[in-house]
Amino acid sequence: MGAVPLIFTSGWASGINAYAVVLLLGLFGRYGGADSVPPVLERTDVLLAAGVLFLCEAVLDKIPYVDTVWDAVHTVVRPIAGATVGALLAAHDPGSLGEVAAGAVGGTTALLSHGIKASLRMAVNTSPEPASNILLSLAEDLSVAGLVTLAIFHPWLAASAAAVLLALGVLLVWFAVTRIRRFWLRRKERRAERRAAAAGTVTAG
Repeated sequence: MGAVPLIFTSGWASGINAYAVVLLLGLFGRYGGADSVPPVLERTDVLLAAGVLFLCEAVLDKIPYVDTVWDAVHTVVRPIAGATVGALLAAHDPGSLGEVAAGAVGGTTALLSHGIKASLRMAVNTSPEPASNILLSLAEDLSVAGLVTLAIFHPWLAASAAAVLLALGVLLVWFAVTRIRRFWLRRKERRAERRAAAAGTVTAG
């Protein structure tokens, strides 16, 4: 069961920023002496590719509406990354979950966290100012970096924190959807009132 918390945490983090997960794990394995990291993630070509893609995401993820398009493209990429990392971690630790089960855990967790991230970003994009996107993106980057780092040294604590963040994310999405639905209902009501008022004016004239 040694790799299970790292698989869960990396799955959650992959749904937020898959490239950061691969980059951080590879760096910890190569330079930090982390024995839990599979050697394939420490390869130079993998680190370079993850680093370039991470920089692209760091910029695009902070631009309103561009981040939504980026999230849509990564609806497939992030769960696959979470599943792949999970399977690699399981293969590197024969005493943990089987590779298929580990891939399912990592991929499912990544899909859930990605869905939460994408939904919250769509809600934030209804705001006219860009500062909220930037702040939310920075918070996501810091949380991924913090939890992946914590998972290397204290995997069960990191997994517990990831589970809490996943639950909080679900609640935030529910709250955001409720607020947006109320906003659109009020908007429809105001339009109906204006139309009724205009019709009444025409009739009176």
